Parts: sequence; structure tokens; C-alpha cells
Amino acid sequence: MKWLCVHKEDHDIRKTIDWNGYLPKHIAIMMDGNGRWATRRGLPRSAGHYAGMQTMRETISMCHRNGIASLTLYAFSTENWKRPKEEVDYIINLVIEFVEDATVLELNQNNIKVEFIGDISKFPLDTQEAMRKVVDLTQANSGMTVYFAMNYGGKSDIVQAIKLCVEEHNDVSKISEAEFEKFLYTGHNPAPDLLIRTSGEKRLSNFLLWQAAYAELWFTDVMWPDFNEQLLYAAIHDYQQRKLRALDA
Repeated sequence: MKWLCVHKEDHDIRKTIDWNGYLPKHIAIMMDGNGRWATRRGLPRSAGHYAGMQTMRETISMCHRNGIASLTLYAFSTENWKRPKEEVDYIINLVIEFVEDATVLELNQNNIKVEFIGDISKFPLDTQEAMRKVVDLTQANSGMTVYFAMNYGGKSDIVQAIKLCVEEHNDVSKISEAEFEKFLYTGHNPAPDLLIRTSGEKRLSNFLLWQAAYAELWFTDVMWPDFNEQLLYAAIHDYQQRKLRALDA
């Protein structure tokens, strides 16, 4: 599949969206179900993670060409370390593979900026270097921003923000919500408007707990490797309908 290609066939669900109306500026996605997707097909779990990476690339492309300003992808949670070492090592190595293939060059050519949120100091040095490489390469870009949540947990995000905020301010009674938010991993970045989770699970699982306080939540039973353009449009359409209903209330 050619990166950022324009599909000749337009999906019917896309035609139901008012592209000049209420649209999410920031979409966050919990890319869940890679392992189960592979197991159900008699494949090793690593095959599911690889397929999930391809879907991730396509989703970045879909969001970019549909004018989404920010996209946050839950790529590796703090709880993922509890998985078997072989699986963890494979997932981490996918980061290096992602950086070393043509994808990053194409991200840069399409004016897409890449950032990582979470405590990346826990990763191997070569993985950290790979992350810094893509951030440096795309830092000057001003188009869509893609945030990869790596070794990220909502609770640990809040805890580290509390520590930094208290260190910065002598009088904690004067700390506002807006001031506190500056110390979260997401910093000054806008909170997500729409949060999507695949695989049928209906919980936040420690993802953007503070930032998603007012996000619209959208769930699908489809496993992440099978997530596609029609599902993205369905989520955007549902988001738009909720906003319109809120205005009519």
C-alpha cells in the first residue's frame, strides 16, 4: 500500500460526515487485540504485533489525509512489561524497525511531527536512540502531530507531574488545573476529543486518565490489525452526532 495514497472508492459512511462541522482535532487510540488476533489464526503473537504495526501506519495515513491535527497511539503501556520477555523484546524491536524503514522518511516528507510520551528511559539504549532519531528528524514539521505513548501509564503520568509541579511551586495552594497539566507528559498539547479502543474491551486501562476526562469514548469489537478506514469514519461520525445532540439538548 502506497503511503498516504488517496482511495478511489469513497465509503458510504464517509459521506454521512459533515467535514465542515464538528470534527475531532485530536484522536487517541488504544490499539488493542494484536495477540488475540494472531492466536485466533493459529499464529504466534508476534505476527499480531507486526500486523498491528502495519495497521498503525495506515491509520496515521488515514488521519493525515482527513485533516486530523493530532493522533495519540497507545503503543506500549507500563503494564506491558509483565508479558513474556520474548514478546516484550519483539515489540520493542518493532520500534527500531519502524524508524529504520521508509515510513519515517515519508512522515517527514508529509510534514508530520512525531513525539513520544512516557518514560522512555526504561527502554534499551538503541531503542531510545531510535526514538530520538525520529523526533529530531520531524521536529520542525508543522502538520499533523503523532504521539506514541511508550512505557506510558496514566497513574504514573499523574504522579510524576505532581512531583515536578510541587518542585516548581513553593505554594501548592496556588496550583491550578491548567498549571498542573503543564507537567504531564503531554504538556501543552491539546487533550483528546475522541478516544477509540479496539478488541471489545470497554475501559481506559490506565491510558490518559487526566487528559481523557472529557473525551468521547468509542469502542469496537474489531481487533486492532483489522481496524480500517470505515471504522475510523464510523467513530468520527458517532463523535459528530454526539456533539450535535449536545447542542440540541
